[in-house]
Amino acid sequence: MNVDVLIIGQGISGTCLSYFLEKENISFLVIDDANNNAPSRVAAGIINPVTGRRIVRTWMIEELLEFSLQFYTKLGDELNIKAISQKQIIDFFPSPQMKLAFEDRFKEGETYLQKPVDENSFLHQFNYDFGYGMVSPSYSVHLQTLLPAWRNKLINQDQLLEETFDITQLKIEQDAVYYKDITAQKIIFCDGVQSYQNNFFNKLPFAPNKGEMLIVEIPELSTDYFYKKGMVLAPLSESGLFWLGSNYLWEFEHENPTKEFYLQAEQLLQTWLKLPFKILEHRASVRPATIERRPFVGFHPKYSSIGILNGMGTKGCSLAPYFAKQLSGNICSNKPILPEVNISRFKKILSP
Repeated sequence: MNVDVLIIGQGISGTCLSYFLEKENISFLVIDDANNNAPSRVAAGIINPVTGRRIVRTWMIEELLEFSLQFYTKLGDELNIKAISQKQIIDFFPSPQMKLAFEDRFKEGETYLQKPVDENSFLHQFNYDFGYGMVSPSYSVHLQTLLPAWRNKLINQDQLLEETFDITQLKIEQDAVYYKDITAQKIIFCDGVQSYQNNFFNKLPFAPNKGEMLIVEIPELSTDYFYKKGMVLAPLSESGLFWLGSNYLWEFEHENPTKEFYLQAEQLLQTWLKLPFKILEHRASVRPATIERRPFVGFHPKYSSIGILNGMGTKGCSLAPYFAKQLSGNICSNKPILPEVNISRFKKILSP
């Protein structure tokens, strides 16, 4: 088999890249083993315009929000699914200090923040002592629907090889790559933390961190909002189901779910939620975060046929479409990649 591009991974990065390559009539094959614990299959799919205790705007959020909304709306229309929904984040303040921080940012004119007309609006559903603020717009990307729908399209078009990629079978030349019986001009790694163990990219400053989540059934809770108090409750596509998470472990002995997180999350639900709930599932994954909190995009400085689209961390739903588009433009027309994400910035460590 001969293709222009071999894509490793069909999480949100691999999905977006294959979408844009298809629009450019670039032939490709995706290799993915359908790992249910891959970050994109465990993530809630939240796009939040603000971040941190100081409630600051996330990097490039104005451009990313507009681009993401257009992308997911168009993709959903093409797949005949609903791929994205607008939500508000109901941010229950865990302390008086966080309430003051929110009010200070609101007074400074932060347009993504809103104050409620009635702080008692959610007292029938939740326990909260210090009121709440709202973040709007935020978005829910329906990954549980989107990723399988795109996968089915790839399968139907013979563009997906369902197996675990074996890097020992990869042979590299300057203008081509060979994998088993496949010949491609380029190979792009969109495989999350697996790239951290890849000899071509293991010198990049990845900072993998582990996160855990619960799937919780809460039939009486409105799905119009994200609810936040320490953790986030995010509605899923299936009626009455919510995602609860997550934590960030920078040091961990294994990638499996832990009893500690389960008990912590269960206690939060018991003290925070006034509605009946049932825990259905507990999962964990390791995110491909980076020390600089910027993605890794572009081609290896020594091997021009090897590329990467990775390091999205917790912002994959907003970062992946935007930079997949840039990478496809670079492949097709040699268009520039934003210097802050281009791995050419690591030329010295990648090709000493």
